[in-house]
Amino acid sequence: MEKVVITRKIPENGIEKLKEYFDVYINPVERNMTKDEIIDAAKDAYAIIPMVSDVIDQEVLQRAKSLKIIANYGVGINNVDIDFATRNGILFTNTPGVLTQSTAELGWSLIMACARCIPQADKFTKEGSFNGFSPTLMLGKELYGKTLGIIGMGKIGSSIARIANFGFNMNVVYYNRHESDKQLLVDAKKVQLDELLNISDVIIISAPLNSESRYLISKKEFDKMKKDVVFVNIARGEIVDTNALINTLKEGRLFSCGLDVYENEPNFDKRLLEFDNCVMLPHIGSATIQTRERMSEIVADNVIAVYKGQCPDFVVNGDKLCSAKK
Repeated sequence: MEKVVITRKIPENGIEKLKEYFDVYINPVERNMTKDEIIDAAKDAYAIIPMVSDVIDQEVLQRAKSLKIIANYGVGINNVDIDFATRNGILFTNTPGVLTQSTAELGWSLIMACARCIPQADKFTKEGSFNGFSPTLMLGKELYGKTLGIIGMGKIGSSIARIANFGFNMNVVYYNRHESDKQLLVDAKKVQLDELLNISDVIIISAPLNSESRYLISKKEFDKMKKDVVFVNIARGEIVDTNALINTLKEGRLFSCGLDVYENEPNFDKRLLEFDNCVMLPHIGSATIQTRERMSEIVADNVIAVYKGQCPDFVVNGDKLCSAKK
């Protein structure tokens, strides 16, 4: 049987599908595989199902002589050398759409946690410090009627905007490289990045990582934000200059920040742990039972489709190799 390599255990529904056709190797350790481990496991693999945190570069692909498909378990695509894969006839798929709502809800969970000091209040209570109602205890920020700035108005950004519009009557502005058709679904205004930074009470990043968005938010951008802004990143850690973020927190110029992603995951900058007003999550944007099971099903179906000689869904490099649902 042909071999499929899965770099982290995924929900069983996808694994069971794959086992009907393949010899399935699953990383036995609850951590990311090292590059050498991926190379060794994938050298005779028909397919790789990596996480978006796994770097599948030219070196990995050159050693994987039998590889036909890389089925990313996630919507991100910047972890794979797509050009090299395409030149060598290797299909590359991802799992878009299915995680839109869960990630948007997680973004709002972070916004609410940051605005209302939820983690600090939880810790305060559990430590036994609560001794009765206090008029000045854990004062947060109201969101109703405020301005939300969204950096990256794709499917996730537009879902966040709808919650802001209909749930909190917020004024929504967004920054995108191009005019977004998603704004038609919500009452949102496209603005330049500087204007968004100047006027927003809450800023959330939901943009893809690429050469233009890397370090899009650095010292200059933090300096343009309101002093008491709530800042949230659910996109990719490399969009934000971590040193600039830490310095801004040290200077007390953010009300709070919420992070689900980091530079150099999982080796995030430990200086972030010093700030009580920095809410930190372990990259769980799509972590609902329904979403993760659907993602597992999609990657399995895509690998099986290629094995059957069909074009799988959501092919990132499909223009050159095959046509499929995007």
